[in-house]
Amino acid sequence: MKGLTRPRAVLLDWDNTLVDTWPVIHEAMSTTLAYMGRAPWTIEDTRTRVRRSLREAFPDMFGERWKEARDVFYLRFREIHLERLEMRPGAESLLAALASRGIYLGVVSNKTGEHLRREAAHLGWSRYFGQLVGATDAMRDKPAAEPVHMALAGSGVSPGQEVWFVGDTAIDMECAHNARCIAILVRETPPTDCEFGNFPPVIHVHDCSALTTLVMRL
Repeated sequence: MKGLTRPRAVLLDWDNTLVDTWPVIHEAMSTTLAYMGRAPWTIEDTRTRVRRSLREAFPDMFGERWKEARDVFYLRFREIHLERLEMRPGAESLLAALASRGIYLGVVSNKTGEHLRREAAHLGWSRYFGQLVGATDAMRDKPAAEPVHMALAGSGVSPGQEVWFVGDTAIDMECAHNARCIAILVRETPPTDCEFGNFPPVIHVHDCSALTTLVMRL
C-alpha cells in the first residue's frame, strides 16, 4: 500500500461486491437452462460461469435462440430479485463513509441497467451514486472502459490513478486496467499467483468493512 493515496472517486461492481445475488442469478439461470433443454448447473457452476453481460454471454451459449433464452431469464429474474436482494456485510457503511469524505461514487455492473437502478432504489442507495451504469447502457460492457467513462461523467474526475475500481472478479480487475484505474479486489480469498494474468489487483481486502478501514486510514 506504499504510495497509495485516498481516491477522488470509487467505482464499484454491484453483484456480490455490494449485494449478494448469486441465489437469484442461479435460480433464473436454472429456469432458463431447463426451458432450453440444457443440463442443470450447480450453484458453483453459476458462480464460475456467470461473468460477462447477458448480451455477450447468451449468444455463445444459446446461438440463434439467445433472445428467447434472455426473455425466460429476465422473466424469472424480475419475479424474485427485489424480494431476495441482500446487502453484503459492511456495504452500506462503506458507501456512507466514502460519501461523507466527499469521494465520488459510481457503479459499473454487467447487470442490466434497468435492474441495477431498481435494486439501488429498493435499498435506498441511489443517493450515494453519481451514476449507476449497467449492461447495455454503454456501447460496450465491462471489461471495456466505456462504462467507466460513463460512470464518471459529470464528476470532474477522469479515469486514472485517482479512481479506484472495486470488484470481486477477474472481469472487474481487467476493466480497472483497461481504464487505467486502481484495481481493488474484494473477496474472502486472496488472489493466487498469476490468477489474474495481466490484470492483477493492486490491493486485496476481505470485505467491505476492510475496504472502509483502508480508505479511512489514507
